[in-house]
Amino acid sequence: MSINIVLVEPEIPANTGNISRTCAVTGTQLHLVEPLGFDISDKQVRRAGLDYWPHLNVQVHESLDEFFKNTSGVYYYCSTKASRYYHEVKFEDDCYLLFGKETKGLPEDLVFGNPKQAIKIPMKDGLRSLNLSNAVGIVVYEALRQQGFDGLL
Repeated sequence: MSINIVLVEPEIPANTGNISRTCAVTGTQLHLVEPLGFDISDKQVRRAGLDYWPHLNVQVHESLDEFFKNTSGVYYYCSTKASRYYHEVKFEDDCYLLFGKETKGLPEDLVFGNPKQAIKIPMKDGLRSLNLSNAVGIVVYEALRQQGFDGLL
């Protein structure tokens, strides 16, 4: 199974570093959609990714429009504003899991314009959200679980 993690305008280098490490150990591709809130050579990103950077498949896109223009597959929009839970979908091969920036999430038109593809993680009412790197880990491992952790030990 091929899974793609897409970070749309990430702002915190340590989150992206942690997510890059998750991508490396799971064999998932990382897509970063600009503008980024940091330089990907930033020492905090590399520190969080440790020695996993050579094992990471990362692609940088100039904008969300450019990302959609150059990719194809099934897109899942991960958002606290979604009505469907992440465990209720069957993740397809070559799917893309999109996550928004830490302060604002994904653009609302993506979430509300694609209700069947918009997914959320259950949380207590009244709290804002999980840490981005934790949210990515939860959803990517559910997708991998559904595929029997193919290729992982």
